[in-house]
Amino acid sequence: MRKPSLSPREVEVLLRWLRCDSKNTVAADLFLSIGTVNTHLARIRAKYSQVGRSAPTKAALVARAVQDGLISLDEL
Repeated sequence: MRKPSLSPREVEVLLRWLRCDSKNTVAADLFLSIGTVNTHLARIRAKYSQVGRSAPTKAALVARAVQDGLISLDEL
């Protein structure tokens, strides 16, 4: 299974969003605009698609993050 090459900031945004379920909260916590959060998430999805592991939904991103060892189910 190929892993996408996510930047540290992309991983940070992804994990914050998976844990809190609010893009607005992620934006405030990381001092980003909501547009920047959305851009990071779009790039993350694109990178997963590029390695043949599509993640069009939040549930799919959760599965990919667990599969890639970025987060455990206990951390969600």
